Amino acid sequence: MHRNPQRPLSPHLSVWRWGPHMLVSILHRITGSGLATIGALALIWWLTAAATGAEAYEYFVSWAISPYGIFVGIGLSWALFQHTLSGLRHFVMDIGAGFELTTNKFWANMTLVGSAVLTALLWAYIVMVK
Repeated sequence: MHRNPQRPLSPHLSVWRWGPHMLVSILHRITGSGLATIGALALIWWLTAAATGAEAYEYFVSWAISPYGIFVGIGLSWALFQHTLSGLRHFVMDIGAGFELTTNKFWANMTLVGSAVLTALLWAYIVMVK
């Protein structure tokens, strides 16, 4: 693709710096899509296995408690917490608060830390109850 040298490049290439607020905004979109796609597929598989019979349900459970299933479960739970906390952050910003750069970066970092802590607490609880 040919670029016309008479036209300037977009100013975002030289003006904006990468920051946690940008990462959280992008992660909000990614986690929403991942939850909708992978979460829906897992839910449909679970419901189908439950409706089909004991053998199909046992196969689903064996997959869900396998290392791969646990990996997917941890990823989905992290995505859920990240998306929820990021959504709350965006909600506050929609109200008109939290646009100051230091405040924005602080709460962006807190969504990352909070989602990791909540995921660790959830899976620690799951392991202890098991």
